[in-house]
Amino acid sequence: MDDFQKLKRDLVTCDRCKDIFDNMPHPIFQGQKDSLIMQISQAPSKKVMETGKPFNDISGKKLLNDWYHITREEFDNPHHFYITSVGRCYPGKAKTTGDNPPSVMCADLFLKRELEIIEPEIYIVIGSYAAQYFFKDEPLENLVFNNHTYKGKPLYVLPHPSPLNRKWLKDHPLFEEVRMKEIRQVIKNILQNKKEL
Repeated sequence: MDDFQKLKRDLVTCDRCKDIFDNMPHPIFQGQKDSLIMQISQAPSKKVMETGKPFNDISGKKLLNDWYHITREEFDNPHHFYITSVGRCYPGKAKTTGDNPPSVMCADLFLKRELEIIEPEIYIVIGSYAAQYFFKDEPLENLVFNNHTYKGKPLYVLPHPSPLNRKWLKDHPLFEEVRMKEIRQVIKNILQNKKEL
């Protein structure tokens, strides 16, 4: 059993958060060692936990339809995307608004290993909690509008596509008008090159 198979086994069988959150553990991830794009977000929503499909919710619709301009089939293709997150299970509803922060325990257990094993062409980091894993104390605005690299590969930071993020998007119109178009073209080029091979 190689490192990737061990990682998948450990992810599927993990139940360490059973006494922390109200829901039963069901770690969410998809993809393979050589997926073209490694997408790292914050934590699955309640609906994603229930369905077992990453971004199978209102945030996912915005991400795929409005930002990426790709089909669900393209997104679910393990050759295209390795989908992971800082926290693997739904962290529960926050007392004020939105969900609780993701459990950093998951990042220590799994994300660190994934970043060592998965070999993508680019990294896409979604949301401020995920961004802070890579860039401690750096403002999200700076991260979103600048190019980065990780392990010698391009890394792009996106705000979270949640409806709760409407104000940020309204306050930063250049993200959807300019920046996301640039990132979208990178994604399309990678997927198109794969189809032509």
